[in-house]
Amino acid sequence: MEYPSLGTPSSGSIRFNTDSHKMEIYNGEKWWEIDATSPTEQTGGTRGLFGGGWAGPSTGSTDTIDMINVESTGNAVDFGDLTGARRENAALGSRTRAYWGAAETNVGAAVTIDTITFGSGGASSDFGDLTQLRQTPGGGANSTRGIFAGGYAPSPTQWVNTIDYITLAATGNANNFGDLSVRTNGVAPLCSSTRSVMTLGADQPSTSAYNGIDYVTIATLGNAADFGDATIAEKVRSPVNSATRGVWAAGHGSTNTIDYVTIATLGNAKDFGDLDRTTSYSMFSASSCTRGTFAAGGFPSHVNNISYIQMATLGNAIDFGDITRTVSLTSIGNCSNGHGGLG
Repeated sequence: MEYPSLGTPSSGSIRFNTDSHKMEIYNGEKWWEIDATSPTEQTGGTRGLFGGGWAGPSTGSTDTIDMINVESTGNAVDFGDLTGARRENAALGSRTRAYWGAAETNVGAAVTIDTITFGSGGASSDFGDLTQLRQTPGGGANSTRGIFAGGYAPSPTQWVNTIDYITLAATGNANNFGDLSVRTNGVAPLCSSTRSVMTLGADQPSTSAYNGIDYVTIATLGNAADFGDATIAEKVRSPVNSATRGVWAAGHGSTNTIDYVTIATLGNAKDFGDLDRTTSYSMFSASSCTRGTFAAGGFPSHVNNISYIQMATLGNAIDFGDITRTVSLTSIGNCSNGHGGLG
């Protein structure tokens, strides 16, 4: 026979849900299903995908998706294509699928959300649309829900504080989640299983780079709250994270700064180390639960190298390999199927 729970469970308690027939763990706030799969079982390891980007005035936006195995080192390989050429897009990943939302295309801004399966590659397909036409938002996800935050809306010309969300296992248009604390361009979210923490980029009306950090609880709807401050004021930073630690590298300017926060607590970021280069403009990034990778970037000249860090320790980034394209791209949407938000 079954017995009721004795009081409030302690954080880390495990139970078997007789309705869903799944094991669950209590995180201190609610019960979460224990994921019985892993990137290794599904794809042979954590895959980082980098889609789209800007290849210069002669080529414009591109539709190429590159792939790396985050847990190894080596050069990227071609994975597939987006539904159209785009840059300044946000990306996020579940265990099984990658999603790209919003963009600047060769003919203007877009609301389109693309999706592709991590295990297969090839051509991506249409998922739905965001609530608002914009480019340069930030994207992040846990195992059930993805969010797209902030960005630049070209008509009328303004930066936005909009946060949208999608249910990853479904297909359809995004819904409104709430608002960031400021209207901002170049947001950089990272996610644990419960919380999304995001550097805010540049704010409007000042248009200056801003060092504020916001956070939201992903399972609920509502406006973002203040988390603390980053060590530098930069937009379009490159986020990676384990289940407990969030790391941002570089940004829009020529800087090699890497800083970090503990996602479950509030407070200011601390210094993590340095990148192996200062050509960091609009880098892209992808992570497993232990390792973060940073690739390409630079303006007006571009680089195609990839570097990495071990997130549990502090220190400088080291060389990983190169991306596939001889002309390195900026403003690429990036994600993985093994980041810390997936448990």
